[in-house]
Amino acid sequence: MSALVVLQVTATLAAPALVLRPWRMEDVAALVEMSRDPALRQWASTAVDNDADGARWVQAQQRGWAAGDRFGFAVLEAQPGAVREQLVGNVVLKEVTSGRPAAEVGYWTAAHARGRGVAPRALEALTSLAFDTFEADGLERLELLHQVDNLASCRVARKSRYYFDSVLPAAPPTYPRDGHLHIRRTDA
Repeated sequence: MSALVVLQVTATLAAPALVLRPWRMEDVAALVEMSRDPALRQWASTAVDNDADGARWVQAQQRGWAAGDRFGFAVLEAQPGAVREQLVGNVVLKEVTSGRPAAEVGYWTAAHARGRGVAPRALEALTSLAFDTFEADGLERLELLHQVDNLASCRVARKSRYYFDSVLPAAPPTYPRDGHLHIRRTDA
């Protein structure tokens, strides 16, 4: 997959258009600001406390693109009358390997954008891209994992047709609580 991939998610009556594009260094300040949100910090596996942390995080996303095994997208929302889109979240396709039947997806949404369908719309665009791009390489299913008490992520999974599969045991320190595994197959 080329680092030049940009996905457009069209506007609906209830929601503005989204743009999904690879993360850039110019996103660091907005990333740091969004990362101050206590709810996001509760679920995120990596803390972004300052510009240096933000730069390292963006560089990690860029290394994933270069390696071809992790594709992180900044999710931007078109703002009526604005010249630029506003950063509202992240979606990622990870653990992509030719011949491997499964890969993983993840996402988060900025506090100011929650409740507007950003995560399900961005996840649907990423899911379509993943199957369209990697099905010929053997991709059959996408896995979505979240902690059992993250009810918002469970709702996003259901809305996005990722069906509950099983409870995964905690694996501290990265996953301190049990988790849910949701799966979406190519034929869903």
